Amino acid sequence: MDETLNLKEVKAKKFEKLEEHIGIKFEHKEYLVQAFVHRSFLNEHKDFPLHHNERLEFLGDAVLELVTTDFLFNNYANPEGELTNWRAALVNAKMLSSVAHEINFEKYLFLSHGESKDAGTKAREYILANAMEALIGAIYLDKGYIMAQQFIARWILTKLDFVLENGLYMDAKSRFQESAQEIVNVTPTYKVLEEEGPDHAKEFEIGIYLDKELIAKGKGTSKQEAQTDAAENALKKKKWKGPSIKILKRNPDDPLY
Repeated sequence: MDETLNLKEVKAKKFEKLEEHIGIKFEHKEYLVQAFVHRSFLNEHKDFPLHHNERLEFLGDAVLELVTTDFLFNNYANPEGELTNWRAALVNAKMLSSVAHEINFEKYLFLSHGESKDAGTKAREYILANAMEALIGAIYLDKGYIMAQQFIARWILTKLDFVLENGLYMDAKSRFQESAQEIVNVTPTYKVLEEEGPDHAKEFEIGIYLDKELIAKGKGTSKQEAQTDAAENALKKKKWKGPSIKILKRNPDDPLY
């Protein structure tokens, strides 16, 4: 699709810089471009020759899960439940969007005028995470499984040590609760400190306590979201990383169990 690559809006993105950065030169450049096309862009550019990235995202999600599962299964002998949690921490939207920022994805996105104004929002973070999965799908289509595996290993699997060191395989509320019980033998409690806004747009402020001591506050558009924010802030304040876990390395000649 040479006509796609010659479009003014595509040339302006300078995708060759992205290829250089990730160390992959695409044979089918349109796969690379399509990985960054959000459906909102097509609402305003109906004659754009490429489709949105959602089918590539679907493919990339499956490739990412398989590569991550294969890596964890072959390198660690921990129980299935623990490996499942580690995998979830590596492939969730928060991790993928952080890697997308690391690679500087945002400047390559094709977004509607409205969506382009939403930098820094949760919606943008999800768009970035989805684009990461779509790029993995595009790499798999263009270069095959091995190249997709190498990309995932370089940019995502290298984050496992950070995940394990900081207990990110657990949600913040569970991490703080287990840390509190292990370190000070107290179960944390939550209390709504403030609630404002109409029913369709509530904003909550919640405090997290150990006994009667307020440790931190959190905000969110739901009580669950505010509690999670409070727990994350409490973990930072206490400098707790979560309960200790035994990491069991696996050698190639070890039994499967």
